[in-house]
Parts: sequence; structure tokens; C-alpha cells
Amino acid sequence: MPNFLQIPFRTARLLACASVFFSLALPFSLFSEEKPRIVSLNGTITEILFALGAGDRLVGVDTSSYYPKEAVSLPKIGYQRTLAAEGILSLKPNQIIGTNYAGPPATIEQLTTFKVPMLIVQETLTIEGVEAKIEQIAKFISKEKEGKALIQAYKKQVASLDGSKPKKPVRVLFIYSRSATNVFVSGVNTPADAMIRLSGAENAMSGFNEFKPLTAEAVVAANPDVILIPEKSLEGLGGEKGLWELPGLNLTRAGKQKNVAVMDDLLLLGFGPRLANALGELSLKWKSLK
Repeated sequence: MPNFLQIPFRTARLLACASVFFSLALPFSLFSEEKPRIVSLNGTITEILFALGAGDRLVGVDTSSYYPKEAVSLPKIGYQRTLAAEGILSLKPNQIIGTNYAGPPATIEQLTTFKVPMLIVQETLTIEGVEAKIEQIAKFISKEKEGKALIQAYKKQVASLDGSKPKKPVRVLFIYSRSATNVFVSGVNTPADAMIRLSGAENAMSGFNEFKPLTAEAVVAANPDVILIPEKSLEGLGGEKGLWELPGLNLTRAGKQKNVAVMDDLLLLGFGPRLANALGELSLKWKSLK
């Protein structure tokens, strides 16, 4: 099951403690003359660091860090939820930045025992949360001026979204998959659910928390107007042909009209500086539906 928001209590408590303790550390330039060496544990964190002009400080990133393109060639430390402390520390970082999605708990606990300043940013899945994320990271790496400029640009983009939401209700079904035999749909309290709501649509599967396996009965009952799916998930299904072969989809309004919205995974679910772009694209898609 996809675990976008499935953080065990022990993990959440540990990450919260790490965030409180390490975010109190002085900005890097104030306590060391070493050249900054940052390891990013999250794709959106990496994107923000590049947007702040700190991409040249990165010495390692997780596998979700593929934007901007300069991040692709950086050393990889593994997936953000299955990290190993040894791989991170082997890059000799003097700053580590991640989110509360980072794990497993044992790795985060091990990292906190080393004297490497670490910032854990709490994801809130809101428009305002992106501003807070940028502000915290900018302060941590002593890029406050750049952070303020990035936030102002972000606010301007968000303001431009006024009036872009669809006038009539649109029911959206979000599908996550890596293969035709491992397919899930999103309920509430997920990044996908937040994106659907923020773009002015309705989640067709709002009766449960997080994710559940796709079933024909549930899909037909939900009867979505459109399917929302990340690019990598669509690739895992073999493209649109494979998507429409999933149980029940062809019996829905979305299936009959072949209504589907496909978006880059990080852009769609990352809640980073490009959030307004993603919301604008989704809103336009909803308004264009037959």
C-alpha cells in the first residue's frame, strides 16, 4: 500500500523531536567555516534548495529528487522512506534536510546521534505550508533573502489562480500504481486528496482515510468524471490502454469519455514552489471536461 501519509506514531514523535532540536541550530555560516555539504532526503526539498540558489551545496539526494534536471546526476541515497544512515553519512554532509516522510525510524534515530545539523520539515499539504517550508529551509541554510524572494514569487503565482476553479462539481478519482496488479485509489488525508480539493474538484473516494486497493465495485459506485494519475503510475500500467483495462473504469463517466489527467509525480504531489502551476493545470483540465 502506498504510504504517502502513513507515518507510525513512533516515527512521527521522533521526527517531531528531531525537527524541534535541530531546527534550533544556528544557520550554517554562523557555526562553521566548512564548505556547505547538504544531503536532501526529499524531492521537494531538493527543488527548493535549487530555487534558493543552493543546488551547488548538495552532495546527495534521495531518488525522488529529479527536478530540476541538475539533480538527476547527484549521488543517490535511496528512497526517502527506506534510507540507511551509512549511505547518508558516507557523503560527509554537514547539513541534512528532510520531511516527516523520512524513514525508517531506526535510521532517523541513528542520524540524530551524530553531530550533523538536521532539519525535518513537517508537511501540512496546504498552500500556506509551502511558504513555511521555504522559510524554514532558507533560514537553516542562511539564505533568508533568497527565501523571501522565492516566497513572494510563489504568493504572486497563487494569487493568479483566483477565479480559475471550475464552476460545476467535478468528481476526480486518483489512482496510484506501479503495475496492473498493484493498484490503489486515494481517499482523504493524502497529498492527492489535497490537490483535488485545492484545484476546485471533489474526491470521488472520500469515504475512507488514505489508500485502498482498487475494486470494480467501488469504482463503479464512485462514478468519477475524470481519472487523475501520476506519470510514473500510468507508465506502470502500460499507458492509457492499460489504465482503461482496470476493473470497472470503462463503466464510469470518466471511462466512457476517456477523461484522464496525467501529471509529473513531483509536480502533482510534492507541494513545492510549483504548486500554483500544478493547481492551475488541474483547474483548467476540470473546466475543459465534456
